[in-house]
Amino acid sequence: MPFLDLNGTRMHYTDTGGDAPALVFSHGLLWSGEMFAAQVAHFQDRFRCITFDHRGQGKSGIPDSGYDMDTLTEDAAALITHLGVEPCHFVGLSMGGFVGMRLAARRPEMIRTVTLLETSADPEPPENGPKYRMLNFVARWVGLRFVAGRVMPIMFGQDFLTDPARAEERARWRRAMIANDRIGITRAVVGVIEREGCTDLLSQIKQPVGIGVGDQDVATVPQKSERMKAAIKSADLTVFTGAGHSSSIETPDQVNALIERTVARA
Repeated sequence: MPFLDLNGTRMHYTDTGGDAPALVFSHGLLWSGEMFAAQVAHFQDRFRCITFDHRGQGKSGIPDSGYDMDTLTEDAAALITHLGVEPCHFVGLSMGGFVGMRLAARRPEMIRTVTLLETSADPEPPENGPKYRMLNFVARWVGLRFVAGRVMPIMFGQDFLTDPARAEERARWRRAMIANDRIGITRAVVGVIEREGCTDLLSQIKQPVGIGVGDQDVATVPQKSERMKAAIKSADLTVFTGAGHSSSIETPDQVNALIERTVARA
């Protein structure tokens, strides 16, 4: 199981290896690089596919600090540099998209293309703060299983949540959520809730950008993606049919098609 000590944290990552151009995947809050399993399976014959777990999540370490988006961006940059895969194609979902936008604008030499899924350049809406802080408090002091029922409809769309054929998938991802370390995940949640927006960076992004959002996403509504597209001249926008906030899991074929189109523009 590969780990690296980078930028003050112990980072877990996966790497299919080889000399092909790299696709680096940055996951969303509450999950890990595992949420890109379908993308790695699809692209690994043509790309070097790399996933990593953000600090406090998945199998990565749980440092006392560094959960702000700028530090997470430097974590990703350190991994890319250490593995020698720049410039890479970067795919970020939700929190991973916060990282992807910052990398593309501030470290353009590292990024060949960027695919942004279910994400936003805005700060967290103020009206979400009290609800998310209460859920975070319960998760920290009582346990994640006591908030899972409230969180699943935020993370997934109704098509995924109500499809009888996907019951085992739902159970798998519910178990994955509950398995998060309480300390690490609640620190990560605070980092997302308290993040600063980065709308001022969007005009600086010159690489080909593919933006994707689920038509059932209630955590990051499609209008936020429309605003990003308007601000990034090199961006295309795709709305995924039947997807919520975790499209790489819910509608992997649609996500793979968007990544294909985006990397082909490099």
